[in-house]
Amino acid sequence: MSGTSAALTPPADAVAPVRHPEAPAPGELLGSHYEHCFGCGGEQPHGLHLAARAGEGVSVTAEFTVRPEHQGAPGLAHGGVLATALDETLGSLSWLLRVIAVTGRLETDFSAPVPVGTVLHVEARVVAVHGRKIYSTAVGRIGGPGGPVAVRADALFVEVKVDHFIDNGRPDEIRAAMADPDQIKRARAFEVNP
Repeated sequence: MSGTSAALTPPADAVAPVRHPEAPAPGELLGSHYEHCFGCGGEQPHGLHLAARAGEGVSVTAEFTVRPEHQGAPGLAHGGVLATALDETLGSLSWLLRVIAVTGRLETDFSAPVPVGTVLHVEARVVAVHGRKIYSTAVGRIGGPGGPVAVRADALFVEVKVDHFIDNGRPDEIRAAMADPDQIKRARAFEVNP
């Protein structure tokens, strides 16, 4: 995490991340944590529909295709959409730690334009953990997982309890998620960054 702000630099007593023993296996598709999530949900017609997979250690990979509704300048992805793709991928890391975490800080650097129709290949990993703070980094590439870097981000996620969502979310959506008879879907709705 070179060149990052002090807020994104783990303190000297931070520890190396440890993959939870019940984390999804490397290569396993993580799926949507909530069907209405703009980043990964299938029920968002203009969402990213980002597909993330568990990687080795405490890392994930993801892909999303830039569609016309994601453009800022004519024919190019909006920078905020690219930042969202990195944020969503970084949020997926909490699946491997088996914690609920939200974005506390995200710093994004843009290196190259990303045209509409491009598949953005994102890789994210946890760098360190310090109490409730999770330090992580991500890189987005075009032309394949080994292609040129288009965007990168460093982030600080903060572990929270499910009450964070219950106390702050819109009551109708919270009630609907809590009332879902599928216990796995209900739990997953609150597992990663909203």
